[in-house]
Amino acid sequence: MTTPLSQPLRRRLPLLRQAIKIRRHKAKGLLQEILPQTDREMETPSHHFSPEEQALLYEEALYTVLHRVGRPEPKHVAEAAELLSYLQEAFHMKPEIHQQLLQKVQDLEKPLFCLKVTVKQAKGILGKDVSGYSDPYCLLGIIEQGVAMTEDSSGLHRRRQKAVVKNTIPEDQTHRTQVISQTLSPVWDETFFLEFEDITSANFHLDMWDADQVESVRQKLGELTDLHGLRRIFKEARKDKGQDDFLGNVVLKLQDLRCREDQWYPLEPRTETYPDRGQCHLQFLLIHKRRATTASRTHPSYTVHRHLLQQLVSHEVTQHQAGSTSWDGELSAQASTILFLHATQKDLSEFHQSMAQWLAYSRLYQSLEFPGSCLLHPITAIEYQWIQGRLNPEQREELAASFNSLLTYGLSLIRRFRSIFPLSASGSPARLQSLLRVLIQMCKMKAFGELCPDGAPLSSLVAEVLRTGTLEWFHLKQQHHQPMVQDMQEMGKAVLSLVLDVTGDLQQCQRTWNKIFSNTLKIDLFSMAFLELQKLVAQRVEEHLAAVGSVVSPEMGESLFQLYLSLKELYQLVPPPPERDRSLDLDGFHKWFLPAIPAWLLKTYSVALARLQRAVQMDQLVPLGELIKHSTSAVDLSTCFAQISHTARQLAWPDPEVAFMITVKFVEDTCKLALVYCSLIKARAKELSVNQDQAQAANMLCVVVNDMEQLRLVVLRLPTQLAWQDLEQWAGAVLEPEQLQHTLHAQLQGALAGLDHEIRSGVRTLAEQLEAGISRHIQRIVSESAVPEDAILPLMRFLESELHYMNRNLVQENFNRLNVVSPGRGSSEPFTGSNGSISFLKWAFPCHRLQLSRQRTTESAKPLERPIFPTPRLLLSPADATHNSFLPKVDTTSEEFGAITIKASYRLSEQKLRVEVLSASNLLPLDSNGTSDPFVQLTLEPRHEFTEVAPRETQKFKKELHPLFDEAFEFLVSPESCQKEGNCLLLTVLDHDTLGTDDLEGEAFLPLSTVLKLSGDSSPGQVPQTRLPLTYPASNGDPILQLLDIRKSDREAQAFVKLRRQRAKQAERLGQ
Repeated sequence: MTTPLSQPLRRRLPLLRQAIKIRRHKAKGLLQEILPQTDREMETPSHHFSPEEQALLYEEALYTVLHRVGRPEPKHVAEAAELLSYLQEAFHMKPEIHQQLLQKVQDLEKPLFCLKVTVKQAKGILGKDVSGYSDPYCLLGIIEQGVAMTEDSSGLHRRRQKAVVKNTIPEDQTHRTQVISQTLSPVWDETFFLEFEDITSANFHLDMWDADQVESVRQKLGELTDLHGLRRIFKEARKDKGQDDFLGNVVLKLQDLRCREDQWYPLEPRTETYPDRGQCHLQFLLIHKRRATTASRTHPSYTVHRHLLQQLVSHEVTQHQAGSTSWDGELSAQASTILFLHATQKDLSEFHQSMAQWLAYSRLYQSLEFPGSCLLHPITAIEYQWIQGRLNPEQREELAASFNSLLTYGLSLIRRFRSIFPLSASGSPARLQSLLRVLIQMCKMKAFGELCPDGAPLSSLVAEVLRTGTLEWFHLKQQHHQPMVQDMQEMGKAVLSLVLDVTGDLQQCQRTWNKIFSNTLKIDLFSMAFLELQKLVAQRVEEHLAAVGSVVSPEMGESLFQLYLSLKELYQLVPPPPERDRSLDLDGFHKWFLPAIPAWLLKTYSVALARLQRAVQMDQLVPLGELIKHSTSAVDLSTCFAQISHTARQLAWPDPEVAFMITVKFVEDTCKLALVYCSLIKARAKELSVNQDQAQAANMLCVVVNDMEQLRLVVLRLPTQLAWQDLEQWAGAVLEPEQLQHTLHAQLQGALAGLDHEIRSGVRTLAEQLEAGISRHIQRIVSESAVPEDAILPLMRFLESELHYMNRNLVQENFNRLNVVSPGRGSSEPFTGSNGSISFLKWAFPCHRLQLSRQRTTESAKPLERPIFPTPRLLLSPADATHNSFLPKVDTTSEEFGAITIKASYRLSEQKLRVEVLSASNLLPLDSNGTSDPFVQLTLEPRHEFTEVAPRETQKFKKELHPLFDEAFEFLVSPESCQKEGNCLLLTVLDHDTLGTDDLEGEAFLPLSTVLKLSGDSSPGQVPQTRLPLTYPASNGDPILQLLDIRKSDREAQAFVKLRRQRAKQAERLGQ
């Protein structure tokens, strides 16, 4: 009978030669001719069966379920209805067709049931011979209810059964193993087929006997080893000669067995004499010896099983895909049960099951998507059990065809791995790695080596298809980016997109794919792909640049700049020299873009200029914040310059001469933009100051000056941003140092000089406004006939307000420029009117820090006879007040309040100030008993300069007006702090009062700058004594304190005023 399943299997030869030829045809036209042919030849085999084939398979599956025997496995489905429903779904059978086929199968003849028994071995059996061993053999068979045990006329069998033995086996149903001589652990490994009709009434029976051979007494005595053996001799003498000894039996009900059993069974005794008779290892398989289905009668068992497996696995994969999940290789319980039953009933060996699984899975893998790891199990199973003689020629040919088919399919996937395994899809690298593992394991199989002996090494095949696939991918990308309109701009965009795609692909190869191919097949995919792609890219770029020509427009220049950057990024991926044995086509690619450099530089300058102009037009000349005193245009300008520097770094021209010229041009353009910005921002200030008051105009002018200072700082960073030092070292071999100095540095210094001039011009305008206000106050003071000390307060308030405003609105550098003094005249110069205001202030207030500039006085005036106020500072601080206000008032010859004698020195090596308090004399008696209890408090002032230095005190003397303290103190102070003007040592002599506040005896100041030996160390004996008269704070109102008291927000000033007033009150109480 001929069926569709009996048709010859279609075989496909590998197409490796055809794939290899693709690389040799690099022209686009040839690729288009070859690739379609390759695709047709590599058409994926279908996993579907024809309706006739499906009907026969369905009949086979139904027959397997309906004639199931044995107890179900633990994880298998026990209900036949569930299995039949699953088959109907897996085969997509309509209910009416299902019922028809089910009825047809039920009407078929039942199979011939058979129990396949393999007697493997035994252990721990009894020793029945004189030697202590036995000669065991087994009798086995099946007894069904209703079949009587027959009596055999032969005396031999009756002797062995001892006439009547419980659960013995009839002669006509007995199978016998070989006799294993002299052992207690026999190994038989013999297989028997025992037929039965009804599993519910059939029992399996095995008897194990010790074969007894007729021997003489002399022979038995020669085997005697102990007294136990002697007893055996006497026992055998009493029995019939040649009678076998019973060792034990195994009786099992077939309905209690599973389809497959492999266990050790205990040997049951006939009596209770020897209950432990050992164990016997048995394997059972409930099979069908004859089946009535068409497929079973006409096709090999493993072929039918493979087709059934293919159908069920196809259904499983399809079900998972419908649920948007990936099949993990695990079959459902229904499919596992049906396949297990079919393989068991057909008595398929493990090897043929593995072969059927391989043929089914390898075919399905080429049409359905499931993990390649599912193929590893059958590969391992076939390799472990491979014996070529097990297969007939047709099976060997079918297995070889499956190897070639999967290899060809796998190589086609590898050739197109960029599209088949995209990184955008999760798990793509793992899928590719799984495919490579399958191919590697398959090619290592003994079966593959014997059935496909002429194949090339897998690594060579994969390397060739990777090279071919790389070329195909490039030409497909080139065709994809081909513009619809043959415009030069569009062509440039197409080339740029192509280069970017190539760079991205090589980066993916380097990061991901190269590791996979290198770890599995030792193939350097990245180096191979780079060498192939860089050659194609170089050809394509050169063609495009030749079409552009030597004259580059600004628009084309922008396109070429992006193309240059993309080629630079691509070239940075070049493999190390050991991995490439030849020069690259991209070597020196920067020379192709020399004609485009002028267009790039012009574009950079134009973009920066336009952005600068927009920034100035949008600027409202308002500071960005309390700490950021420049406006928005300065920020935008900094961004413009940073963009220019970024463009220079992007170019990174490899030729030193050209790189130097490019840098010179960038510096020139930057300096030009800086001066343009100064003009624009001044014009913007003038535009915004229309209809504005003087204060608002001054605010804008401060912002403008700050913007220019910010610009100056940005320009100063040019050498660092453009890496001048590296460029000078690099270009030093081809350029003269004078050339570098006269170009880059000269341009930078010229720009900085221009900026400094603009900044000074703005600051001069602010100074003129300040001088005008000072002039008004001075005129008011000079016009008065008598000038009390209170008259200076309005001027001081004005100065503090204006200078505070300038300090708040100007950056520190510009505020310092405001304080620069012009070359002046002597203090005897006359000054009158507004032109003499600054000179007057300098004469009347010798401000060493403020250094206000003045203008020469052109008008004559009567000089003032004395300073208006004896305070040498306008910008007062507590330190200023302490050192420069109070010290000059001390009369160093008067000791009305007493005096204190000290020694002060400075050890430079230790950076320590050493003060020895020797004595005090002529102190005022402040206690009621006419004496005092004096002590000295030492403090370094001002406190904000010496926050880490704690005050010190001497011991307290009782009832003493001339105490001898003789105590030394050391202060850790830096030389800079000692030499700083205004820093001093305050010595306060106090009268200790136990119940109240200590009374003030007097105070003395020692400027730290006058301390001897600041430049080196000196011993205490070499330091001279210093006698300081004690003073009291002024009891009347001090204008300096009044000025400091105005600063309510200055904590330091308020604390100083409070301290001085407290001591003034103490002085007033003492005077009373």
